[in-house]
Amino acid sequence: MIVTPQQVEQYQTHGYCVLPNAIPANHLENLRAECGRFIEQMHAEMDAKGTDTLGISHRNSRYFISRRAQQSEKLMGFLFSDLMAEVTQALLGPEVYLFNEQYVVKAAERGMKFAWHQDSGYVHFNGGAPHKPYLSCWCPLDDATIENGTVYILPFDRAGTREIVPHLEEAGTNDKVGYFGDDPGDPVEVPAGSIVCFTSYTFHRSGPNTTDQMRRVYLAQYSGEPLRKLADGSLWGWAIPFIEQGRNVAAVAQR
Repeated sequence: MIVTPQQVEQYQTHGYCVLPNAIPANHLENLRAECGRFIEQMHAEMDAKGTDTLGISHRNSRYFISRRAQQSEKLMGFLFSDLMAEVTQALLGPEVYLFNEQYVVKAAERGMKFAWHQDSGYVHFNGGAPHKPYLSCWCPLDDATIENGTVYILPFDRAGTREIVPHLEEAGTNDKVGYFGDDPGDPVEVPAGSIVCFTSYTFHRSGPNTTDQMRRVYLAQYSGEPLRKLADGSLWGWAIPFIEQGRNVAAVAQR
């Protein structure tokens, strides 16, 4: 099994679990190759707009490159793979939708920190309706260390909540911040190809990249139900069917 009963229990109790070396080599190489391609695309978008900042992405410092999977057979192959079918069913149950995907990249020696937040805090901040926790699969494409800005997790019992809290926008970065306590959290240092799984209600942050190499992460996010906008009930993000009654319907559709 990729996900053990003990890891499921940790996910449910503490808000996260770690799957070391879970991603096969072919998928890992595909994710790395597409990362470089999409960074170049983002540079072209910045050039066209005459800016070095797009949202919370900052040229040569930090990149968030979202929802490009439908432009890439390699990304779709990973997102709807048997591996991700097993991981998502173990942690979400027999009904799974692809909600979002993005690259999170910190440039060498200049990669910015990322403030304490819940992923659902961003959804709520941007008009999302109340929703059940969804699953974030944080997949490092390089060995993740404290020095290169790995993720820090704040377990539920130390965060003092298992609910979404209001987030404030941080001046200068556009980050949304929801935790202002003194707990530094637990750094997760794992080899490339691991998967750090956490709920969208779990507080996490990351430090700056102080090394001479990029720190690349692919973030795949899945939900047990479609997420909606509060204003009109329309979809917030994607709701691409993946698992229905325990069956990989996305894999069937791609054959």
